[in-house]
Amino acid sequence: MRLRLLSIVFLLVSGLLILVACGGDDSADDGATDTDDAGDTDGEITKLVAGTDATYAPMEYIDENGDIVGINIDIVDAMAEELGIEVEYKNIGWDPLFPAVKNGEVDFAVSSITITEDRQEEMDFTEPYYVANQLILTAEDSDVASFTDLEGKRVAVQMGTTGHHVVQELLGETSPDILAAESMPLAISEMINGNADAAVGDNSTVNEYLKNNPGDNLKTVEDDSFEKEYYGLAVQKGNTEVLDLLNKGIELIKENGKLAEISGFELVVE
Repeated sequence: MRLRLLSIVFLLVSGLLILVACGGDDSADDGATDTDDAGDTDGEITKLVAGTDATYAPMEYIDENGDIVGINIDIVDAMAEELGIEVEYKNIGWDPLFPAVKNGEVDFAVSSITITEDRQEEMDFTEPYYVANQLILTAEDSDVASFTDLEGKRVAVQMGTTGHHVVQELLGETSPDILAAESMPLAISEMINGNADAAVGDNSTVNEYLKNNPGDNLKTVEDDSFEKEYYGLAVQKGNTEVLDLLNKGIELIKENGKLAEISGFELVVE
């Protein structure tokens, strides 16, 4: 009987020792540092993943080495340097870009994205960091001298851009005269190949094409009806941690002059 009692006591003590040991392991796990995909260590962001559509020279494009480069990339790199963080760029294309932001597949998007009311309903935006406007690109001997001259003509645009929207406002949302391409270079190619009378896009990209292709006999037309557009970095709705960090980066490169140095102008938001 006594032997049986001792055996029971031994089993109870052994069980308590096992529980104590398990409890010690849990404590060790609780003290570990978790690092998520964005490089968030102990609440401090050390790395962000940025999505882009690298077909929009000189703002974002692929260079001869296969690297994503451009004015927008230089701006974000300058921000990252001031913030002491790393940024990884992913070229995911224009159409998948906004869903990737909304679904949290990337931390933010940098891709010459104009801040609009419609987009602000689906994503959050940083403070503006770049100003642009639409330009018409057409043949040198074209009779197009203003935006309204595009009525009755076939116009190429990049699908889903502000250029696409302004042309829809002029010609009609479902107008067969609008040729919507997947990228701005493709839209310009459609015009060069004779499939469109003109192309409409952001001034930076249109001017870059004109500079690099002087033999194409093209001209640009600027119209006072084109409002100034402000680029922002797009962030998942409600992600204030990333949004605040990016806004801090923009403010820092405004203050130290890097933003003006890279973009070529002092940003004034009207």
